[in-house]
Parts: sequence; C-alpha cells; structure tokens
Amino acid sequence: MEPIQIIAIIFALFALSRAALRLKDKSINSIQFIFWGLIWTAVIIIAFVPNITGFISKILGIGRGIDVLIYIGIILLFYLIFRIYVKIDKVERNITKVVRKITLKKWKLEVFVL
Repeated sequence: MEPIQIIAIIFALFALSRAALRLKDKSINSIQFIFWGLIWTAVIIIAFVPNITGFISKILGIGRGIDVLIYIGIILLFYLIFRIYVKIDKVERNITKVVRKITLKKWKLEVFVL
C-alpha cells in the first residue's frame, strides 16, 4: 500500500468521525450524514482498490480513472456551492425580516413617545 493511500484512508476515517459527531450533536441531519458517509466511504474504497476508477471510467467511456474522479469532484463541488448559495440566500432573507421588525418596533416606540 502506498503512503498516499494510507493518508487518504486516515483522512476519510477522520472526516467520517467528524460527520458522526455532527450528527450526534444535531448539527447535521441523518440525510446529510448519509451523504457524507457515502462520500468518505467511497474515498476509502478507492484508496483500497484504486483500479476501480479505471473500471468505472470504462463504463462511462472516459479515458482514465483519475479523470472520473476529477469529473465527479467538480460535479460535487458545483452541487455543494449551489446548496451553500441557497442557504446564504435564506439567511439573508431572514436577517432582512428581523431587521425590518426591529426597525418598525423602534419607529413605533419613537412615534409613541413623541
């Protein structure tokens, strides 16, 4: 086994443990845990059996196994960026609502006092 394989497995196990802790403290829900569990399990499998990417590349009609990993990584990153964008947009809308309510309450108090 190559050193990079050992490093990848250790890192994936560490990341999987972090996901389990986030599930335990309810920072993520079970669907998110399953998503990350599948990702890190796939990393472990690929680290143990690197030739599997060549097999997958042949099925998908892609030249090399590493290209499959890069394509999947890019697609995954775009998906995660989209999810982050949606969450940030939701937080911004909630902040706007809170600021409006606070401003209206202050304005009503100032008008009432005057």
